[in-house]
Amino acid sequence: MTGTGICTGRVAAVTGAGRGLGRAHALALAAEGARVVVNDLGVAPDGAGSSAGPAQQVADEIRARGGRAVAHTGDITTTDGAASLVATALDAFGRLDTLVNNAGFLRDRMLVNLDEDDWDAVIRVHLKGHFLPLRHAAAHWRAEAKAGHTPDARIINTSSGAGLLGSVGQGNYSAAKAGIIGLTLVAAAELARYGVQINALAPAARTRMTERTFAGTMAAPAEGEFDAMAPENVSPLVVWLSSADSAGVTGRVFEAEAGRITVMEGWRPGPTADRKSRWTPAGAGEAARELLAAAGTPQPVYGAR
Repeated sequence: MTGTGICTGRVAAVTGAGRGLGRAHALALAAEGARVVVNDLGVAPDGAGSSAGPAQQVADEIRARGGRAVAHTGDITTTDGAASLVATALDAFGRLDTLVNNAGFLRDRMLVNLDEDDWDAVIRVHLKGHFLPLRHAAAHWRAEAKAGHTPDARIINTSSGAGLLGSVGQGNYSAAKAGIIGLTLVAAAELARYGVQINALAPAARTRMTERTFAGTMAAPAEGEFDAMAPENVSPLVVWLSSADSAGVTGRVFEAEAGRITVMEGWRPGPTADRKSRWTPAGAGEAARELLAAAGTPQPVYGAR
């Protein structure tokens, strides 16, 4: 495998790595010297079914290129599945340095048509599917730190522009992806003492989840043109965040799309009014109108542009 070797000696576990962004991340990490645990449940785009094929195919592809990888087909939205992901890394390679949380699927509906089961399923795979692997990896790294072997560990979580701005027809997905950002900020604060850095990524790329929902934007380019929506465009930032070279970078959210990387800046205090006593409803409304007039214009919700 070719690369600069920026991740040589490190072990990375990537969830949802059988296709799309996860596959691109797994291949890029391996190309840079990482040993990789390729996790994928092999489900359909809406989360139905399962197959060991996608994870095994990517692991085989890495090995065929001269890298080292093992497949993991456990369900990381369950305690046993998430625990076995960490155990697989330790059994196969003796350590775990990086966790890339990427697994997910879509069940898009307008809110008035969104069934409770579709809400629960998307929240489970995205938000719980981030929490449980994070929790089990963090417990391992905390034990290492308490034993006197402070790790140089990394977690990269996968949010979305839908989590930053909202997305019409994706209330469940947007809520889950916004929750991942909150989880990232808390985890970065809590786990810094154990040598763990946690960041989040809001990628835009052509995957099974986007090529139909945003068909026009995600269309492949003409032959010879730069493929702005190729998943491989996002992976270099994931690789760098996974490496020791990213020391000191934690609790941040990045957008990555085509050749563009953006540091996203979250909620910050804007215009404020303080009358030093309780407002009346009319007074509060007048103050709110004045503050909104002085505030910046929010970006439009995805799908409402």
